Amino acid sequence: MTSDQPIGVFDSGVGGLTVLKEIRRELPAEDLLYIADSGYAPYGDKPLEAIEARALVLTEFLIARGAKAVVVACNTATGAAARLLRARYPVPIIAMEPAVKPALGLTRSGVIGVLATRATLASPSFSLLLERLGAGARFLLQPCPGLVERVEAGDLDGESTRALVADYLNPLLARGADTVVLGCTHYPYLTPVILDLAGPAVAVLDSGAAVARQVRHRLASVGLLADPGRTGTERFWTSGCPVAGHGLVTRLWGGPVALESLPDGSSVG
Repeated sequence: MTSDQPIGVFDSGVGGLTVLKEIRRELPAEDLLYIADSGYAPYGDKPLEAIEARALVLTEFLIARGAKAVVVACNTATGAAARLLRARYPVPIIAMEPAVKPALGLTRSGVIGVLATRATLASPSFSLLLERLGAGARFLLQPCPGLVERVEAGDLDGESTRALVADYLNPLLARGADTVVLGCTHYPYLTPVILDLAGPAVAVLDSGAAVARQVRHRLASVGLLADPGRTGTERFWTSGCPVAGHGLVTRLWGGPVALESLPDGSSVG
């Protein structure tokens, strides 16, 4: 591998753009490849085998296009497939970890709420994370079916989205949570709604910036950081309809995007 090869990033949909933005901020010289697997979203209620299969297809696609590292910008896919990907591929695989450790440093009440998909909360990797770090607080785990779909539909602050967020958030606040961990990369787009409902005394944390720092560290450790004198580029694919998805990806990315159609799994590579 060489330093001028791109970094590959994938998510079940548009949520991973929150991580991609942090990577771009941290590493402005890197070329970035992003896949929104919106045709298969959401992952959160799918069988483990189905998530593993998608993770393999998407990682193969990115590596075939020269990715020197792959970021699994999806907590559900991390729990289901990160270990499998690391065992199978020689490139660095950087995955998500909910912001449990920083939450422990912020909480005053000792009660921390976690909003995530059912699959993430049920994953062995999340259980091990709480076992390793969670002794210093009480964690309230809240699965949030439907929130990914609201973000994928582009409804970030509409009445139905606000009502769904309130259904999941209010029970945590009622039980004393003063810190909320966002355990899905789609959920940072709902942070304004969460803060509006929770009030300024509640801290809301995600792990996008920490993942971006980890990408820098991993690439630096093997001498694969791009020349800082260059300007990085981005390329975007979707497994959904690129015409339908273009407006949302452009809106969330915050700049012009050429959204390409991801080939079928049978033709990847």
